[in-house]
Amino acid sequence: MLKQPKRINWEQTMQQIARIGPQTLGVSLLTSSFVGMVFTIQFCKEFAKVGLKNAIGGLLGLAFARELTPVICAIILAGRIGSAIAAELGTMQVTEQVDQLTVLGTDPIDYLVIPRVIACAISLPVLCIISFAQSLAASILLADLRYGVSPNVIVDSAAKYLEPSDLGIMTAKAVAFGAVIAVISCGWGTTTTGGAKGVGESTTASVVISLTAIFIVDFVLSLIFFQK
Repeated sequence: MLKQPKRINWEQTMQQIARIGPQTLGVSLLTSSFVGMVFTIQFCKEFAKVGLKNAIGGLLGLAFARELTPVICAIILAGRIGSAIAAELGTMQVTEQVDQLTVLGTDPIDYLVIPRVIACAISLPVLCIISFAQSLAASILLADLRYGVSPNVIVDSAAKYLEPSDLGIMTAKAVAFGAVIAVISCGWGTTTTGGAKGVGESTTASVVISLTAIFIVDFVLSLIFFQK
């Protein structure tokens, strides 16, 4: 007998998306701004020595789009949302709320896990796009005020070097990172045992393993996208 396909609980999914965005956007923007300015200091200083100021914007854009923005946003998501998911589901597990859902005929995977995985996979790419724009804006501002590099030079260089595929790669990495973080966090949360101590241990473990998984997945995706 064939199983009925699982239905996505869109109400829960939208609630999770509404929760993830406001809780991570501010930290992502602030972090992206300072990372952008730090790299601008390094690039402007070194490239000015060899007369390659016209390439600064392009290299910054490539670094942000291909690597820095998705990884930084994923780390923030793991620390801010992944830990919260693990703690929330862990508490529900040790207080037997997950068992109560099963008794009431609700599949805990459908109600608790899948909406969080979808929400993280949708929210992280949006955060990455906004943070990417913020990184470039911070770089342009600092390059102009501190090093006298015209904003037009940065923008023209970024437009010359960046391709739509670079933003596509950033989005693909973000979707993968978001899904991996959510799956790991939900997995640790729903298998928590040992009361309050167990919740703390699951939360810590979910963050540590999520951070490790981010870099492993990043390596694999980079190998796939940039092997040529």
